[in-house]
Amino acid sequence: MVPKPVRSLVLWFPDWPITALLREHARPKTGAAAVQTAGERVDASAPANAGGSGTGPASTDPASTDPASGVRSLAPPIALIANNAVVACSPAARAEGVRRGQRRRDAQARCPQLRVVAADPARDHRVFAPVVSVIEDRVPGVQILRPGVCALRARGAARYYGGEAAAAQELIDALAAQGIEGVRAGVADGPFTAEQAARRGAPIAPGSQVAIVQAGASAEFLAPLPAGVLTDAGFATAHELVELLSRLGVHSLGDFARLDAERVRDRFGTQGIRLHDLAAGHDSRAVEARVPPPELHREVAFEPPLEIVEQVAFGMRMAADAFIARLGAEQLVCTELRVELTAERGERSERVWLHPASFDAAAVVDRVRWQLSEAQGQGALRSGIAHVRIEPAAVAEASTQRPAIFGGGPEEKVHHALSRVQAMLGHRGVLTPAIGGGRWLAERQVLVPWGDRTVLAKERGRPWPGTLPEPLPATVFVEPYEVEVLGRAGGVVAVDERGALTAEPATLIEGGRRLGVDAWAGPWPVIERGWDALRSRHAYRFQFVDAEHIAWLLIWEADEWRAEARYD
Repeated sequence: MVPKPVRSLVLWFPDWPITALLREHARPKTGAAAVQTAGERVDASAPANAGGSGTGPASTDPASTDPASGVRSLAPPIALIANNAVVACSPAARAEGVRRGQRRRDAQARCPQLRVVAADPARDHRVFAPVVSVIEDRVPGVQILRPGVCALRARGAARYYGGEAAAAQELIDALAAQGIEGVRAGVADGPFTAEQAARRGAPIAPGSQVAIVQAGASAEFLAPLPAGVLTDAGFATAHELVELLSRLGVHSLGDFARLDAERVRDRFGTQGIRLHDLAAGHDSRAVEARVPPPELHREVAFEPPLEIVEQVAFGMRMAADAFIARLGAEQLVCTELRVELTAERGERSERVWLHPASFDAAAVVDRVRWQLSEAQGQGALRSGIAHVRIEPAAVAEASTQRPAIFGGGPEEKVHHALSRVQAMLGHRGVLTPAIGGGRWLAERQVLVPWGDRTVLAKERGRPWPGTLPEPLPATVFVEPYEVEVLGRAGGVVAVDERGALTAEPATLIEGGRRLGVDAWAGPWPVIERGWDALRSRHAYRFQFVDAEHIAWLLIWEADEWRAEARYD
């Protein structure tokens, strides 16, 4: 027997990925984060993309009207792209004919001024979390179905606010007070039906943002809806089932619900029968309220704003102590720290700091000081600091960072000493070698501040055509120096325009020594910036083994031989 569905209230935020993007690009003028939606103008400081592509929206496009909702929007045409297809678009983009699922080229052909931005699911989740906190202030027990859609139990909220419609409207008004417009609510038997009501349902009154499906009327409401809405249920096999139903001529939820349940079980298995129950209005899933994460961040507002670095650092000491104490109460330590600095005129500096072990209060204050010094030195922050926010970007269990009974040995002593020196001399006071990205060995040797060595992982992972494969030489010369390669007849060996040697190498002259060549391999061309006459490079790499069994990495460039490295 199928359990009776529970009355559920679902809030749907249309175009949430677009809203999240705009909120992320907002530039707050005070310490509080600015809330911005797809219906608001994008901040003028957000980077624009000439020619229809880029990383951020601009604010110079004319207003447009969403044909689906009739809502007038000041946001520019924006499309979020994943796998070269549109996954979300703004109302202005829809007005120009852009739709979800379109290929990027087709979308840009429909709307030449389209701003193209890469989709970021992590951003959608990150920006949605504070919005859910606003809802939890009014009604506890919120379940995040996915970014932009959340569910609540309707019974308790209806009792408190005097009815289902009143409860839904209270939440919509609370979100509107935070600047989030256009939210729609649906109330029905089960989260699935409530979500469909929010998206398509019959409002309780003309112009209302609340749609209510009366108890027991779910099957009648769902029957005319297309079978494709089953993909909103979140089941892994829903897309395959919808495609198969389409080939079988089953195009609506009502058609699917009328199929025999046992035949559906035999053909589609357990998930098939669960989707069959949803289509028939028998949504037995309960709302599983999330456990709100602990508030680990700390914020400090300075009035009046401060311009001296040491004043800001002094003002952060108590906040840093409280920050570390709060982490300790949760049995956590911070391994990556995000620091956000907001200046009086709206300039911002945001950075994630790493640590070889974990942050303590002094290390947190040091990072704030270093970031502020660098930002002021680079001209990124030209006015006084009005607001500082610190939060953990990554945490670990405190038990993993506790020292051993008899200490951590030499490694712990080295870390303690280097951290103290770095605290006295500044962020770049202690540098450690690391391997970065690049085609030339010398540029891959990078000195990074103590604790920041992992930031080069992304740089190394990029494609570097022409880079030298492993094993790499042990000795790399800071500046490749000139050598000579002679043929058997005594003449200089050169490389022609096709990359072929003009003679067989027989002698290597290095540092005044004449070494016989036992073996050689190559060439491997390295071509950089062929479009730039001033910075272009066109070279060939060779490996030589001399008579003393020492291997050399040589470069032929600009009609001369040079030694780049030696295999020891």
